[in-house]
Amino acid sequence: MIANIARASVLAFAVAATTAGTAAATSRYDGRWSLSIETKRGACTTYIFPVLITKGKVSVPGLVRVSGRVTAKGNVRVSVAVGDKSAAGSGKLTQGSGRGNWTGKAGTDRCSGSWTAQRA
Repeated sequence: MIANIARASVLAFAVAATTAGTAAATSRYDGRWSLSIETKRGACTTYIFPVLITKGKVSVPGLVRVSGRVTAKGNVRVSVAVGDKSAAGSGKLTQGSGRGNWTGKAGTDRCSGSWTAQRA
């Protein structure tokens, strides 16, 4: 259960902002990224998994409810939900890497931490 929230949280990240500057066409951040989630508070597990950005939209293979965008300036905001687990994160991407923070919950359990991303 906590593992799924951590995985979802990574999206945290990892990635996406829903602002007026969101990329509508191909984004310079498009492509495959490797996302690493580190838990700093709570009992969530650290994870590394793939993230795909297409036209500024963030997706994670295997997760059904992911909502996230990357702006033209690399600002990212993401939210993920799997069953009763959810997570949200934000941060910043550069051409080849990124970092940010995330928070999540699974029932009454709460976790938070940071994420880093590298272009795959």
